[in-house]
Amino acid sequence: MAAPAQSVAVPAISPRLLVLSAVSVALLLLLAYLVGFDQGAVSQSGMFLHELMHDGRHLLGVPCH
Repeated sequence: MAAPAQSVAVPAISPRLLVLSAVSVALLLLLAYLVGFDQGAVSQSGMFLHELMHDGRHLLGVPCH
């Protein structure tokens, strides 16, 4: 005979953890955009941010030229 199916309690995700996770993912996506795709269009500080991200692209092996 087959054993009866038992219900399994699934822990609830707290709203605080959900918001923290969403903010973390958004910041990581922004950083990935700045390092991988931005060519200085977002930079308001001159060429400093562009050069910093340019070096990051070289370190990660992302083609930029």
